[in-house]
Amino acid sequence: MRYFFSIILLSLLTVSCNQSMEIKKSSVLVKVGNKILDRSVLEDNIPVGLSGEDSTVVAERFIRSWIKENLLYDIALKNINDKEGIDRLVESYKKSLVIYQYEEQLINERLTKEIDEQSLYDYYNKNKDKLYLDKSLVKGLFLKVPVNAPQLNEIRIWYKSQVPDLQENMEKYSLNNTANFIYFMDNWMDFNELMENFPKNLLSKEEQTVRKKTIEKQDTGYFYFLNITDCLLPDDYAPYEYIKSTIQEILINQRKIEFLKKTEEDLYQRALGRGEIQFFDD
Repeated sequence: MRYFFSIILLSLLTVSCNQSMEIKKSSVLVKVGNKILDRSVLEDNIPVGLSGEDSTVVAERFIRSWIKENLLYDIALKNINDKEGIDRLVESYKKSLVIYQYEEQLINERLTKEIDEQSLYDYYNKNKDKLYLDKSLVKGLFLKVPVNAPQLNEIRIWYKSQVPDLQENMEKYSLNNTANFIYFMDNWMDFNELMENFPKNLLSKEEQTVRKKTIEKQDTGYFYFLNITDCLLPDDYAPYEYIKSTIQEILINQRKIEFLKKTEEDLYQRALGRGEIQFFDD
């Protein structure tokens, strides 16, 4: 069996290395009853970049699984009691799948996904008391600077300041001297995501709490500077600029539902008007 899979692997490698070579061999690898496993199917299920030995193992597992699945399917097909029930389920699933695909096609062709700013803002104002945060958010800036970087004393002033000129100095400085510079004075950022920029165990428990603060830390290679200028906690109202994209998705989904309901009703009324629907009395 291992020899068989080695032959398969060699064949696959030959095809991948020389796509222009004409392959005269049959593409069928295995046959179980009237079902066949094509070479292309096996190729698609072997991840790119595996070693020869690993590819052989993956090929063997896939082919064994395919054989066992089809053997079990054949025996189940012969012995299952409620074949009509299975056929009904398959037909029901097929109908649902076809309708879903058609509805998605209609939505993509006819329904715009653009929501104007006023609609977004109106929804936010009407539902603000229902839009809570599930995480802590902060505004501010973060710098990671090598310990041998120049102008460290200036950095200690700049990162704490909100004076535009000083912030501009820091931004220019960061282009050539910082290992990492994150400016989020104007946008809310996930607090936990931000704190991942600090090495583990460098911060005390108190320093890991969410509040307005400045932090300066140092390890063997870097200084870490953090200035949190604003913060929000879980269960606070979500700020508009942060929740805006979520509101857009909500309104788009509402439009989809309304569009599909109208499409179904229009289809029903047209069919009724054309006499394509017949009702029969008991």
